[in-house]
Amino acid sequence: MHEHSIDRSTNAGSAPAAIKDRRKDSLFRVKAVQVRTGLSVATIYRRESQGSFPKRTAIGRRCVGWYESDIEDFVADPFNYRRP
Repeated sequence: MHEHSIDRSTNAGSAPAAIKDRRKDSLFRVKAVQVRTGLSVATIYRRESQGSFPKRTAIGRRCVGWYESDIEDFVADPFNYRRP
């Protein structure tokens, strides 16, 4: 049996990044993100570019989604959310 290790080292002594298990995480399309957060599409994309909203992930050539757990983290504290 092989043991796999994950390098959790970081630069300049900052805290290690948390690694999320995405195997059971759903992907939300933009309409579901709007409903869950109450934000407009423009605000979602603007906050994402500023780093104050979860980053989207490509799920097709012209299709993106957001992980449900990332949206839940945002909804829990939207004013202090910062992308890891």
